[in-house]
Amino acid sequence: MDVLSSLLREMRLETAGYRVLELRAPWRISFHQAGLRGVHIVVRGRCEIALEGAPARLLEAGDLVIAPRADPHLLYSVGGERTPVLSSSELAARSAGGPIRAGGEGDETRIVCGAFVFHEADHPALAGLPRFLHVPGATDHAPSWLAAYVEALTAELFAGGAGSDVVLARLSDALVARALRFHAEQTDEPGWLRGLRDPHVARALAALHDDLGRPWTLASMARTAGMSRAAFAARFADTMGETPMRYLCRRRMRHVMTMLRDDGATLARAAASVGYASEAALSAAFKRHTGIAPGAYRHRQRSAAPVSEGSDGPRPAPRPRL
Repeated sequence: MDVLSSLLREMRLETAGYRVLELRAPWRISFHQAGLRGVHIVVRGRCEIALEGAPARLLEAGDLVIAPRADPHLLYSVGGERTPVLSSSELAARSAGGPIRAGGEGDETRIVCGAFVFHEADHPALAGLPRFLHVPGATDHAPSWLAAYVEALTAELFAGGAGSDVVLARLSDALVARALRFHAEQTDEPGWLRGLRDPHVARALAALHDDLGRPWTLASMARTAGMSRAAFAARFADTMGETPMRYLCRRRMRHVMTMLRDDGATLARAAASVGYASEAALSAAFKRHTGIAPGAYRHRQRSAAPVSEGSDGPRPAPRPRL
């Protein structure tokens, strides 16, 4: 099984929107709406980006950046970190749908800005994503695979027409998935993106995702990975940032949540699908994991947003808007 595709389907990535920003220095724009995960492609010029608690980074033409964990952040012209802040949502509201223009009379920067949401905002895989994904350009132009997406997105933004929202959504989904794959090939940060790059861990991950109902043990996972039990346990923990059995438990509970909420499954069917011998055993594990019994979880999903792990309170889904 393709683990990256599987996780993206579970998290239910959905595009919120794209706009073109034509900015002249000095300028500074905040992106802070809860739940929105920013996408920025620098088409012309240069600027800086700053996430809260992290040093600013210089972005140049051809660069793509994504904030996949919905961290508030600022984009500003080089040297413009003290310029009065403009809100991205307020700028978008003032625009009639064409390019958004702001700033002073200095050097121009053109950015394609978008946003997307994960409707499974409490999905544990999100914790395995970095705060910041950066796909650097090369000599002031985007890599060939990225350039094709930028050209298509920009053309669709200006062309519009029937079905444009769907076209933009599909292009955006593909862009985000491709950027995650690029990062998986580069990252050294613990998490499932790094796990996809390790051939032994990736083999075990694919097998787990393909058959959650199998009676997995540490020994059987290690055999699947082609390693000794001790070596596999150490390698998995170092690569993924958690133990194999902890990861398996979270995957199973997430699958049960989906079955209870979306499929109308009985607790017995859910238990069988993830390898629990009885409804009672699953119910106990589910409550330890989420802090709420399966029946109460199902009831709340009929009238409220998804419950986050370790919490018995609902979390409302964000309204998509750039």
